[in-house]
Amino acid sequence: MAHDQAHKLAIFRGTLKFKSNITKIWGVFVVLSIVTIIEVALGIMRPDFLVEHHFLALKLLNWIFIILTIFKAYYITWDFMHMRDETTGLRRAAVWTAVFLIAYLVVLILIEGDYIYEVYKSGFIKFNF
Repeated sequence: MAHDQAHKLAIFRGTLKFKSNITKIWGVFVVLSIVTIIEVALGIMRPDFLVEHHFLALKLLNWIFIILTIFKAYYITWDFMHMRDETTGLRRAAVWTAVFLIAYLVVLILIEGDYIYEVYKSGFIKFNF
């Protein structure tokens, strides 16, 4: 039982261990706050090298936002929804399905957004039926 209790009070696969649930909640709060602060700071500063370079038709800054947001969603599901205590099959079914669905929706939004951007950039397009 002591091993199970220690596992529940650890995050990042046991890298950080806490003595009580209260300290663990604060630890998780700090981790999620750091990621959010990084996102906000990058959004305010918008470093030129992240805005000028593109990867797969998207600015590097946007990729960083997407990756950090997926990390936060995964971590919230893993820790606050207690997925770490479930069986491997249930964890994979819930978490990976959501991750792939989010990635798929992001790709669709990027494709549609790029199309709309190109339409507005090139001017009004009139279709002849």
